[in-house]
Amino acid sequence: MEDTIWSLVPPLLAIIMVLLTKRVLLSLGVGIIAAALFIESFNVIGSFGLVWEAFKGVFVSDGALNQWNVFILLFVLMLGILTAFVSMMGGTRAFGEWMITRVKTRAGAQIMTAILGILVFVDDYFNSLTVGQVARPVTDKHRVSRAKLSYIVDSTSAPVCVIAPVSSWGAYIIGIIGTVFATNSITEYSAFGAFLQIIPMNFYVWAALGVVFVVAIRQSDFGPMKKHEDLALETGQVMSTESKEKIDSSSNLPTSKIGKISDLVAPIVVLFFATLGFIYWTGLKAVEGEATFINIFGSADVPKSLMFGGLTGLLVTFVLFIRHLKSGDLSGKHFGLGLLEGTKSMIPGFSILIFAWAIVTLIGGLGTGTYLAGVVESSNLSIMLLPLIVFIMAGFIAFATGTSWGSFGILLPIAGEIAASTDVTLILPMLAAVLAGAVFGDHCSPISDTTILSSTGSNCDHMDHVTTQIPYALLAAGLAGLGYLVLGIVGNVWVGLAVVLLGLVVLFFTLKKPEKISEVEESIAK
Repeated sequence: MEDTIWSLVPPLLAIIMVLLTKRVLLSLGVGIIAAALFIESFNVIGSFGLVWEAFKGVFVSDGALNQWNVFILLFVLMLGILTAFVSMMGGTRAFGEWMITRVKTRAGAQIMTAILGILVFVDDYFNSLTVGQVARPVTDKHRVSRAKLSYIVDSTSAPVCVIAPVSSWGAYIIGIIGTVFATNSITEYSAFGAFLQIIPMNFYVWAALGVVFVVAIRQSDFGPMKKHEDLALETGQVMSTESKEKIDSSSNLPTSKIGKISDLVAPIVVLFFATLGFIYWTGLKAVEGEATFINIFGSADVPKSLMFGGLTGLLVTFVLFIRHLKSGDLSGKHFGLGLLEGTKSMIPGFSILIFAWAIVTLIGGLGTGTYLAGVVESSNLSIMLLPLIVFIMAGFIAFATGTSWGSFGILLPIAGEIAASTDVTLILPMLAAVLAGAVFGDHCSPISDTTILSSTGSNCDHMDHVTTQIPYALLAAGLAGLGYLVLGIVGNVWVGLAVVLLGLVVLFFTLKKPEKISEVEESIAK
Protein backbone atom coordinates (compact mmCIF):
# COMPACT_ATOMS: atom_id res chain seq x y z
CA MET A 1 0.00 0.00 0.00
CA GLU A 2 3.06 2.25 0.01
CA ASP A 3 3.04 5.17 -2.45
CA THR A 4 -0.64 4.57 -3.31
CA ILE A 5 -3.89 6.33 -2.51
CA TRP A 6 -4.24 3.96 0.45
CA SER A 7 -1.31 5.72 2.09
CA LEU A 8 -3.68 8.64 2.78
CA VAL A 9 -5.93 6.58 5.06
CA PRO A 10 -3.87 6.44 8.30
CA PRO A 11 -3.03 10.17 8.54
CA LEU A 12 -6.55 11.19 7.55
CA LEU A 13 -8.01 8.71 10.04
CA ALA A 14 -5.90 10.23 12.83
CA ILE A 15 -6.77 13.80 11.84
CA ILE A 16 -10.51 13.14 11.50
CA MET A 17 -10.57 11.33 14.86
CA VAL A 18 -8.72 14.22 16.52
CA LEU A 19 -11.21 16.75 15.17
CA LEU A 20 -14.24 14.63 16.10
CA THR A 21 -13.21 13.24 19.50
CA LYS A 22 -10.76 15.97 20.73
CA ARG A 23 -8.75 13.07 22.23
CA VAL A 24 -5.37 13.69 20.67
CA LEU A 25 -3.28 10.82 22.03
CA LEU A 26 -6.00 8.25 21.34
CA SER A 27 -6.44 9.52 17.77
CA LEU A 28 -2.71 9.59 17.10
CA GLY A 29 -2.42 6.10 18.56
CA VAL A 30 -5.11 4.82 16.18
CA GLY A 31 -3.34 6.48 13.26
CA ILE A 32 -0.02 4.95 14.30
CA ILE A 33 -1.47 1.44 14.49
CA ALA A 34 -3.32 1.87 11.17
CA ALA A 35 -0.12 3.06 9.43
CA ALA A 36 1.84 0.12 10.81
CA LEU A 37 -0.86 -2.36 9.70
CA PHE A 38 -0.87 -0.88 6.19
CA ILE A 39 2.93 -1.05 5.90
CA GLU A 40 3.02 -4.65 7.17
CA SER A 41 0.03 -5.74 5.05
CA PHE A 42 -2.03 -6.33 8.22
CA ASN A 43 0.52 -8.66 9.81
CA VAL A 44 -0.35 -7.98 13.47
CA ILE A 45 2.94 -9.12 15.00
CA GLY A 46 5.00 -7.27 12.43
CA SER A 47 2.83 -4.18 12.88
CA PHE A 48 3.38 -4.01 16.63
CA GLY A 49 7.10 -4.44 16.03
CA LEU A 50 6.94 -1.50 13.64
CA VAL A 51 5.05 0.61 16.21
CA TRP A 52 7.77 -0.18 18.77
CA GLU A 53 10.46 0.85 16.30
CA ALA A 54 8.64 4.12 15.55
CA PHE A 55 8.52 5.10 19.22
CA LYS A 56 12.04 3.85 19.80
CA GLY A 57 13.17 5.95 16.85
CA VAL A 58 11.98 9.09 18.63
CA PHE A 59 14.78 8.57 21.14
CA VAL A 60 17.31 6.32 19.36
CA SER A 61 18.31 6.52 15.70
CA ASP A 62 20.91 4.33 13.96
CA GLY A 63 22.08 2.97 17.29
CA ALA A 64 22.75 6.43 18.74
CA LEU A 65 20.78 9.04 20.66
CA ASN A 66 18.34 10.90 18.43
CA GLN A 67 19.67 14.27 19.47
CA TRP A 68 17.22 16.30 17.39
CA ASN A 69 14.16 14.92 19.19
CA VAL A 70 15.64 14.37 22.64
CA PHE A 71 17.18 17.83 22.91
CA ILE A 72 13.92 19.48 21.81
CA LEU A 73 12.00 17.45 24.42
CA LEU A 74 14.51 18.49 27.09
CA PHE A 75 14.14 22.12 26.02
CA VAL A 76 10.36 21.82 26.36
CA LEU A 77 10.73 20.46 29.90
CA MET A 78 13.30 23.09 30.85
CA LEU A 79 11.03 25.86 29.61
CA GLY A 80 8.19 24.47 31.72
CA ILE A 81 10.42 24.48 34.80
CA LEU A 82 11.72 27.98 34.02
CA THR A 83 8.15 29.24 33.67
CA ALA A 84 7.11 27.69 36.99
CA PHE A 85 10.02 29.33 38.82
CA VAL A 86 9.35 32.70 37.18
CA SER A 87 5.73 32.43 38.34
CA MET A 88 6.76 31.51 41.89
CA MET A 89 9.26 34.38 42.07
CA GLY A 90 6.50 36.81 41.09
CA GLY A 91 8.13 37.74 37.80
CA THR A 92 5.03 36.90 35.75
CA ARG A 93 2.82 38.97 38.05
CA ALA A 94 5.24 41.92 38.10
CA PHE A 95 5.67 41.90 34.32
CA GLY A 96 1.92 41.74 33.81
CA GLU A 97 1.33 44.65 36.19
CA TRP A 98 4.05 46.68 34.46
CA MET A 99 2.82 45.95 30.94
CA ILE A 100 -0.82 46.50 31.82
CA THR A 101 0.00 50.18 32.46
CA ARG A 102 1.60 50.46 29.01
CA VAL A 103 -0.58 48.16 26.96
CA LYS A 104 -3.96 49.79 27.46
CA THR A 105 -6.20 47.67 25.24
CA ARG A 106 -6.91 44.10 24.22
CA ALA A 107 -5.86 45.04 20.70
CA GLY A 108 -2.57 46.35 22.06
CA ALA A 109 -1.95 43.09 23.95
CA GLN A 110 -2.50 41.06 20.78
CA ILE A 111 -0.40 43.39 18.61
CA MET A 112 2.40 43.24 21.19
CA THR A 113 2.33 39.43 20.97
CA ALA A 114 2.40 39.52 17.17
CA ILE A 115 5.36 41.92 17.14
CA LEU A 116 7.26 39.68 19.57
CA GLY A 117 6.52 36.74 17.28
CA ILE A 118 7.94 38.61 14.31
CA LEU A 119 11.07 39.71 16.17
CA VAL A 120 11.93 36.23 17.46
CA PHE A 121 12.59 34.79 13.98
CA VAL A 122 15.68 32.65 14.59
CA ASP A 123 13.82 29.37 15.02
CA ASP A 124 10.16 28.39 15.04
CA TYR A 125 10.48 26.02 18.01
CA PHE A 126 12.10 28.71 20.12
CA ASN A 127 9.53 31.24 18.92
CA SER A 128 6.52 29.02 19.64
CA LEU A 129 7.65 28.12 23.14
CA THR A 130 8.90 31.49 24.41
CA VAL A 131 6.67 34.19 22.90
CA GLY A 132 3.54 32.70 24.45
CA GLN A 133 5.23 32.51 27.86
CA VAL A 134 6.30 36.17 27.74
CA ALA A 135 3.01 37.54 26.38
CA ARG A 136 0.66 35.42 28.49
CA PRO A 137 0.59 37.63 31.62
CA VAL A 138 -0.49 40.62 29.52
CA THR A 139 -3.04 38.80 27.36
CA ASP A 140 -4.52 37.12 30.45
CA LYS A 141 -5.02 40.49 32.16
CA HIS A 142 -6.68 41.90 29.06
CA ARG A 143 -9.00 38.88 28.85
CA VAL A 144 -7.55 37.51 25.64
CA SER A 145 -8.28 33.79 25.46
CA ARG A 146 -5.42 31.30 25.44
CA ALA A 147 -6.76 30.03 22.11
CA LYS A 148 -6.29 33.52 20.63
CA LEU A 149 -2.82 33.81 22.15
CA SER A 150 -1.82 30.43 20.72
CA TYR A 151 -3.15 31.41 17.29
CA ILE A 152 -1.13 34.64 17.23
CA VAL A 153 2.01 32.81 18.35
CA ASP A 154 1.60 30.09 15.71
CA SER A 155 0.77 32.53 12.92
CA THR A 156 3.85 34.67 13.54
CA SER A 157 6.40 31.89 14.02
CA ALA A 158 6.63 29.69 10.91
CA PRO A 159 5.43 32.48 8.53
CA VAL A 160 8.30 34.72 9.65
CA CYS A 161 10.89 31.94 9.83
CA VAL A 162 10.09 30.81 6.26
CA ILE A 163 11.04 34.23 4.83
CA ALA A 164 14.00 34.95 7.15
CA PRO A 165 17.29 33.98 5.49
CA VAL A 166 19.15 34.13 8.82
CA SER A 167 17.12 31.38 10.50
CA SER A 168 17.14 27.61 10.72
CA TRP A 169 14.31 27.51 8.15
CA GLY A 170 16.00 29.90 5.75
CA ALA A 171 19.25 27.96 5.75
CA TYR A 172 17.41 24.66 5.15
CA ILE A 173 15.34 26.08 2.27
CA ILE A 174 18.31 27.77 0.60
CA GLY A 175 20.15 24.46 0.67
CA ILE A 176 17.28 22.67 -1.10
CA ILE A 177 16.89 25.45 -3.67
CA GLY A 178 20.59 25.18 -4.49
CA THR A 179 20.16 21.47 -5.17
CA VAL A 180 17.06 22.13 -7.31
CA PHE A 181 18.94 24.64 -9.46
CA ALA A 182 21.95 22.37 -9.87
CA THR A 183 19.76 19.39 -10.83
CA ASN A 184 17.85 21.37 -13.47
CA SER A 185 20.90 23.31 -14.72
CA ILE A 186 19.35 26.65 -13.75
CA THR A 187 22.04 29.34 -13.67
CA GLU A 188 19.95 32.52 -13.80
CA TYR A 189 19.82 32.79 -10.00
CA SER A 190 21.94 31.93 -6.99
CA ALA A 191 20.16 29.96 -4.25
CA PHE A 192 20.39 32.89 -1.83
CA GLY A 193 19.31 35.43 -4.45
CA ALA A 194 16.36 33.26 -5.41
CA PHE A 195 15.33 32.96 -1.75
CA LEU A 196 15.27 36.76 -1.41
CA GLN A 197 13.21 37.13 -4.60
CA ILE A 198 10.76 34.50 -3.35
CA ILE A 199 9.93 36.50 -0.20
CA PRO A 200 7.27 38.78 -1.77
CA MET A 201 5.86 35.77 -3.66
CA ASN A 202 5.09 33.88 -0.44
CA PHE A 203 1.51 35.11 -0.41
CA TYR A 204 0.39 32.96 2.54
CA VAL A 205 2.95 34.61 4.82
CA TRP A 206 1.59 38.09 4.08
CA ALA A 207 -2.01 36.91 4.23
CA ALA A 208 -1.51 35.09 7.56
CA LEU A 209 0.33 38.01 9.17
CA GLY A 210 -2.24 40.42 7.75
CA VAL A 211 -5.16 38.44 9.18
CA VAL A 212 -3.47 38.42 12.60
CA PHE A 213 -3.18 42.21 12.67
CA VAL A 214 -6.61 42.84 11.15
CA VAL A 215 -8.34 40.59 13.68
CA ALA A 216 -6.28 42.05 16.54
CA ILE A 217 -7.10 45.64 15.59
CA ARG A 218 -10.78 45.10 14.78
CA GLN A 219 -11.33 42.74 17.75
CA SER A 220 -13.85 40.80 15.72
CA ASP A 221 -13.64 37.01 15.78
CA PHE A 222 -15.47 34.19 14.05
CA GLY A 223 -15.78 30.43 14.15
CA PRO A 224 -14.88 28.49 17.32
CA MET A 225 -12.53 31.34 18.35
CA LYS A 226 -15.52 33.61 19.00
CA LYS A 227 -16.77 31.24 21.71
CA HIS A 228 -13.41 31.33 23.50
CA GLU A 229 -13.08 35.11 23.16
CA ASP A 230 -16.65 35.70 24.39
CA LEU A 231 -15.98 33.53 27.45
CA ALA A 232 -12.80 35.47 28.22
CA LEU A 233 -14.51 38.83 27.72
CA GLU A 234 -17.61 38.07 29.78
CA THR A 235 -16.07 36.10 32.65
CA GLY A 236 -12.32 36.73 32.57
CA GLN A 237 -11.75 32.99 32.07
CA VAL A 238 -9.08 32.70 29.38
CA MET A 239 -9.74 28.96 29.15
CA SER A 240 -12.77 26.79 29.67
CA THR A 241 -12.97 24.98 33.00
CA GLU A 242 -12.32 21.67 31.28
CA SER A 243 -9.21 22.97 29.52
CA LYS A 244 -7.94 24.68 32.67
CA GLU A 245 -8.06 21.41 34.59
CA LYS A 246 -5.93 19.75 31.90
CA ILE A 247 -3.46 22.56 31.27
CA ASP A 248 -3.00 25.21 33.91
CA SER A 249 -0.93 23.90 36.84
CA SER A 250 0.54 27.29 37.77
CA SER A 251 -2.36 27.84 40.19
CA ASN A 252 -0.77 25.19 42.45
CA LEU A 253 2.31 27.38 42.90
CA PRO A 254 2.86 30.09 45.53
CA THR A 255 3.76 33.59 44.33
CA SER A 256 6.45 35.74 45.95
CA LYS A 257 5.37 39.18 47.10
CA ILE A 258 8.75 40.73 46.28
CA GLY A 259 8.82 39.68 42.65
CA LYS A 260 10.36 42.05 40.12
CA ILE A 261 10.10 42.41 36.37
CA SER A 262 13.71 41.22 36.16
CA ASP A 263 12.59 37.86 37.55
CA LEU A 264 10.89 37.27 34.20
CA VAL A 265 12.87 39.41 31.78
CA ALA A 266 16.35 38.25 32.84
CA PRO A 267 15.73 34.50 32.31
CA ILE A 268 13.97 35.05 28.96
CA VAL A 269 16.59 37.50 27.64
CA VAL A 270 19.43 35.19 28.71
CA LEU A 271 17.56 32.25 27.18
CA PHE A 272 17.20 34.07 23.85
CA PHE A 273 20.73 35.39 23.51
CA ALA A 274 22.32 32.21 24.86
CA THR A 275 20.38 30.14 22.33
CA LEU A 276 21.31 32.54 19.54
CA GLY A 277 24.95 32.39 20.65
CA PHE A 278 24.99 28.60 20.71
CA ILE A 279 23.36 28.48 17.25
CA TYR A 280 26.18 30.66 15.94
CA TRP A 281 28.83 28.65 17.81
CA THR A 282 27.62 25.21 16.66
CA GLY A 283 27.25 26.52 13.11
CA LEU A 284 30.71 28.05 13.10
CA LYS A 285 32.22 24.77 14.29
CA ALA A 286 30.45 22.74 11.61
CA VAL A 287 30.53 25.11 8.63
CA GLU A 288 32.41 24.03 5.55
CA GLY A 289 33.76 26.62 3.14
CA GLU A 290 33.17 30.33 3.57
CA ALA A 291 31.86 31.24 7.04
CA THR A 292 29.00 33.54 6.02
CA PHE A 293 25.97 34.08 8.25
CA ILE A 294 23.85 31.94 5.95
CA ASN A 295 26.38 29.08 5.92
CA ILE A 296 26.81 29.28 9.69
CA PHE A 297 23.07 29.14 10.34
CA GLY A 298 22.72 26.36 7.78
CA SER A 299 25.33 24.27 9.59
CA ALA A 300 24.10 24.99 13.13
CA ASP A 301 22.86 22.26 15.44
CA VAL A 302 19.60 23.92 16.45
CA PRO A 303 18.33 21.28 18.94
CA LYS A 304 21.67 21.22 20.76
CA SER A 305 21.66 25.02 20.81
CA LEU A 306 18.14 25.04 22.25
CA MET A 307 19.19 22.62 24.98
CA PHE A 308 22.32 24.59 25.94
CA GLY A 309 20.38 27.85 25.77
CA GLY A 310 17.68 26.33 27.97
CA LEU A 311 20.24 25.17 30.53
CA THR A 312 21.77 28.65 30.62
CA GLY A 313 18.38 30.30 31.10
CA LEU A 314 17.48 27.78 33.79
CA LEU A 315 20.75 28.41 35.63
CA VAL A 316 20.07 32.16 35.71
CA THR A 317 16.55 31.44 36.98
CA PHE A 318 17.90 29.32 39.84
CA VAL A 319 20.37 32.07 40.78
CA LEU A 320 17.49 34.56 40.95
CA PHE A 321 15.52 32.08 43.05
CA ILE A 322 18.24 32.19 45.71
CA ARG A 323 17.33 35.83 46.44
CA HIS A 324 13.82 34.74 47.34
CA LEU A 325 15.17 31.97 49.57
CA LYS A 326 17.32 34.48 51.46
CA SER A 327 14.35 36.80 51.94
CA GLY A 328 12.32 33.96 53.41
CA ASP A 329 9.52 34.63 50.95
CA LEU A 330 10.03 31.18 49.44
CA SER A 331 11.53 28.08 51.04
CA GLY A 332 13.60 25.11 49.93
CA LYS A 333 10.52 22.93 49.52
CA HIS A 334 9.30 25.31 46.82
CA PHE A 335 12.34 24.45 44.72
CA GLY A 336 11.16 20.84 44.43
CA LEU A 337 7.59 22.02 43.87
CA GLY A 338 8.73 24.23 41.00
CA LEU A 339 10.57 21.33 39.37
CA LEU A 340 7.54 19.07 39.74
CA GLU A 341 4.86 21.52 38.60
CA GLY A 342 7.00 22.86 35.77
CA THR A 343 7.53 19.36 34.45
CA LYS A 344 3.85 18.47 34.85
CA SER A 345 2.78 21.57 32.91
CA MET A 346 4.66 20.36 29.83
CA ILE A 347 3.65 16.68 29.97
CA PRO A 348 0.59 17.10 27.66
CA GLY A 349 2.60 18.79 24.91
CA PHE A 350 5.56 16.49 25.58
CA SER A 351 3.38 13.38 25.10
CA ILE A 352 1.61 14.67 21.99
CA LEU A 353 4.95 15.58 20.42
CA ILE A 354 6.28 12.04 20.90
CA PHE A 355 3.16 10.50 19.35
CA ALA A 356 3.24 13.01 16.48
CA TRP A 357 6.87 12.18 15.68
CA ALA A 358 6.04 8.47 15.71
CA ILE A 359 3.13 8.82 13.27
CA VAL A 360 5.17 11.12 10.99
CA THR A 361 7.84 8.40 10.82
CA LEU A 362 5.29 5.77 9.81
CA ILE A 363 3.58 8.10 7.32
CA GLY A 364 6.99 8.60 5.76
CA GLY A 365 7.30 4.83 5.45
CA LEU A 366 3.93 4.70 3.73
CA GLY A 367 5.08 7.27 1.18
CA THR A 368 2.04 9.53 1.66
CA GLY A 369 3.92 12.65 0.66
CA THR A 370 5.61 10.93 -2.26
CA TYR A 371 2.25 9.72 -3.60
CA LEU A 372 0.66 13.19 -3.41
CA ALA A 373 3.69 14.81 -5.02
CA GLY A 374 3.51 12.25 -7.83
CA VAL A 375 -0.11 13.22 -8.45
CA VAL A 376 1.00 16.81 -9.02
CA GLU A 377 3.90 15.81 -11.24
CA SER A 378 1.83 13.49 -13.45
CA SER A 379 -1.19 15.78 -13.81
CA ASN A 380 -1.60 17.52 -17.15
CA LEU A 381 -2.75 20.95 -15.97
CA SER A 382 -2.76 24.39 -17.54
CA ILE A 383 0.49 26.24 -16.88
CA MET A 384 -1.36 29.24 -15.47
CA LEU A 385 -2.87 27.04 -12.75
CA LEU A 386 0.41 25.48 -11.63
CA PRO A 387 1.26 27.94 -8.79
CA LEU A 388 -2.23 27.54 -7.32
CA ILE A 389 -2.20 23.74 -7.69
CA VAL A 390 1.26 23.45 -6.12
CA PHE A 391 0.12 25.69 -3.24
CA ILE A 392 -2.93 23.51 -2.56
CA MET A 393 -0.99 20.26 -2.86
CA ALA A 394 1.80 21.47 -0.56
CA GLY A 395 -0.85 22.43 1.97
CA PHE A 396 -2.46 19.02 1.80
CA ILE A 397 0.87 17.20 2.11
CA ALA A 398 1.87 19.26 5.17
CA PHE A 399 -1.60 18.79 6.68
CA ALA A 400 -1.53 15.02 6.20
CA THR A 401 2.09 14.47 7.20
CA GLY A 402 2.38 17.10 9.93
CA THR A 403 5.66 18.49 8.63
CA SER A 404 6.30 21.56 6.53
CA TRP A 405 10.01 20.72 6.29
CA GLY A 406 9.15 17.29 4.87
CA SER A 407 6.87 18.97 2.35
CA PHE A 408 9.69 21.30 1.34
CA GLY A 409 12.00 18.35 0.79
CA ILE A 410 9.45 16.46 -1.30
CA LEU A 411 7.83 19.20 -3.38
CA LEU A 412 10.54 21.82 -3.98
CA PRO A 413 12.53 19.49 -6.30
CA ILE A 414 9.33 18.42 -8.10
CA ALA A 415 8.12 22.02 -8.51
CA GLY A 416 11.54 22.95 -9.90
CA GLU A 417 11.46 20.04 -12.33
CA ILE A 418 7.92 20.88 -13.54
CA ALA A 419 8.82 24.55 -14.08
CA ALA A 420 12.08 23.69 -15.86
CA SER A 421 10.26 21.38 -18.27
CA THR A 422 7.26 23.67 -18.93
CA ASP A 423 7.93 27.38 -18.29
CA VAL A 424 11.16 28.21 -16.43
CA THR A 425 9.90 31.74 -15.69
CA LEU A 426 7.46 30.14 -13.25
CA ILE A 427 10.16 28.46 -11.17
CA LEU A 428 10.36 31.11 -8.45
CA PRO A 429 6.57 31.53 -8.05
CA MET A 430 6.18 27.74 -7.90
CA LEU A 431 8.92 27.38 -5.28
CA ALA A 432 7.24 30.18 -3.31
CA ALA A 433 3.89 28.39 -3.62
CA VAL A 434 5.43 25.24 -2.14
CA LEU A 435 6.77 27.17 0.86
CA ALA A 436 3.47 29.00 1.33
CA GLY A 437 1.32 25.88 1.04
CA ALA A 438 3.50 23.88 3.42
CA VAL A 439 3.20 26.54 6.13
CA PHE A 440 -0.58 26.69 5.59
CA GLY A 441 -0.95 22.90 5.91
CA ASP A 442 1.31 22.94 8.96
CA HIS A 443 -0.96 25.53 10.60
CA CYS A 444 -4.03 23.35 10.12
CA SER A 445 -2.51 19.99 11.06
CA PRO A 446 -3.14 18.73 14.61
CA ILE A 447 -0.09 16.46 14.29
CA SER A 448 2.31 19.28 13.37
CA ASP A 449 5.12 19.77 15.89
CA THR A 450 5.00 23.58 15.62
CA THR A 451 1.23 23.54 16.18
CA ILE A 452 1.77 21.38 19.26
CA LEU A 453 4.54 23.61 20.59
CA SER A 454 2.52 26.79 20.02
CA SER A 455 -0.31 25.46 22.17
CA THR A 456 2.21 24.18 24.74
CA GLY A 457 4.07 27.50 24.96
CA SER A 458 0.80 29.39 25.36
CA ASN A 459 -0.59 26.96 27.96
CA CYS A 460 -3.56 26.29 25.70
CA ASP A 461 -5.37 23.02 25.22
CA HIS A 462 -4.02 21.59 21.97
CA MET A 463 -7.37 20.90 20.34
CA ASP A 464 -8.69 24.31 21.38
CA HIS A 465 -5.78 25.76 19.42
CA VAL A 466 -6.26 23.55 16.37
CA THR A 467 -10.02 24.04 16.01
CA THR A 468 -9.90 27.80 16.56
CA GLN A 469 -6.94 28.41 14.24
CA ILE A 470 -8.21 26.48 11.19
CA PRO A 471 -10.84 29.07 10.07
CA TYR A 472 -8.25 31.88 10.22
CA ALA A 473 -5.67 29.77 8.36
CA LEU A 474 -8.28 28.91 5.70
CA LEU A 475 -9.12 32.60 5.30
CA ALA A 476 -5.44 33.46 4.81
CA ALA A 477 -5.05 30.50 2.42
CA GLY A 478 -8.07 31.69 0.41
CA LEU A 479 -6.47 35.11 -0.06
CA ALA A 480 -3.12 33.51 -0.94
CA GLY A 481 -4.76 31.07 -3.37
CA LEU A 482 -6.50 33.94 -5.13
CA GLY A 483 -3.15 35.70 -5.39
CA TYR A 484 -1.52 32.61 -6.98
CA LEU A 485 -4.40 32.28 -9.43
CA VAL A 486 -4.00 35.90 -10.54
CA LEU A 487 -0.21 35.48 -10.68
CA GLY A 488 -0.61 32.49 -12.99
CA ILE A 489 -3.05 34.32 -15.26
CA VAL A 490 -1.27 37.68 -15.60
CA GLY A 491 2.27 36.48 -14.95
CA ASN A 492 3.05 39.32 -12.56
CA VAL A 493 4.01 38.72 -8.93
CA TRP A 494 3.18 42.22 -7.75
CA VAL A 495 -0.34 42.05 -9.14
CA GLY A 496 -0.86 38.79 -7.26
CA LEU A 497 0.47 40.35 -4.04
CA ALA A 498 -1.74 43.41 -4.60
CA VAL A 499 -4.79 41.10 -4.76
CA VAL A 500 -3.81 39.58 -1.39
CA LEU A 501 -3.35 43.01 0.18
CA LEU A 502 -6.63 44.22 -1.28
CA GLY A 503 -8.35 41.21 0.27
CA LEU A 504 -6.92 42.19 3.66
CA VAL A 505 -8.21 45.74 3.23
CA VAL A 506 -11.69 44.39 2.45
CA LEU A 507 -11.47 42.15 5.52
CA PHE A 508 -10.46 45.12 7.68
CA PHE A 509 -13.53 47.13 6.70
CA THR A 510 -15.82 44.09 6.82
CA LEU A 511 -15.02 43.16 10.42
CA LYS A 512 -16.58 45.43 13.05
CA LYS A 513 -15.36 45.92 16.61
CA PRO A 514 -18.04 44.69 19.08
CA GLU A 515 -19.32 47.41 21.42
CA LYS A 516 -18.77 45.26 24.52
CA ILE A 517 -14.99 45.36 23.92
CA SER A 518 -14.86 49.02 24.96
CA GLU A 519 -16.85 48.26 28.13
CA VAL A 520 -14.43 45.49 29.10
CA GLU A 521 -11.39 47.68 28.42
CA GLU A 522 -12.85 50.41 30.64
CA SER A 523 -13.44 47.95 33.48
CA ILE A 524 -9.89 46.59 33.18
CA ALA A 525 -8.46 50.14 33.21
CA LYS A 526 -10.31 50.85 36.47
